[in-house]
Amino acid sequence: MKVTRVLVGAVGVAFMGVGVSLLTDVRDPTGVLVWLGGAVALHDVLIAPLVLLAGLLLVRGRVRGPVRGALVVMGALTVVALPVLLRPGRRANASVLPLDYPRNWLIALAVVATVTALVPAVRALTRRRRSPS
Repeated sequence: MKVTRVLVGAVGVAFMGVGVSLLTDVRDPTGVLVWLGGAVALHDVLIAPLVLLAGLLLVRGRVRGPVRGALVVMGALTVVALPVLLRPGRRANASVLPLDYPRNWLIALAVVATVTALVPAVRALTRRRRSPS
């Protein structure tokens, strides 16, 4: 388990390095800093308290962690998709947003929910296999 955490952490650090390297192309970083500050504020003021409250009220036992994790991921997906979701309609240039973003957002949320629902089942199976018969 520790090796997995170290590998996931290393991948995260590598992605942060890619993000920092992409910032070198930005001429005026003010917009990026405002967006990042807004994302942090939105997370701390809205997403995190809602996730904790929902986990506390809706779920009991061993499933609480995966549900909270899924809610955090769904919240992050929603925040990223908000600009496209809040401006629906036809665009003058169809190549600007060529995909069906609301549908793809819903598919991503469904995948997260499905994986979250499978976590307790997988845990139960691994517990059964580990316990002596």
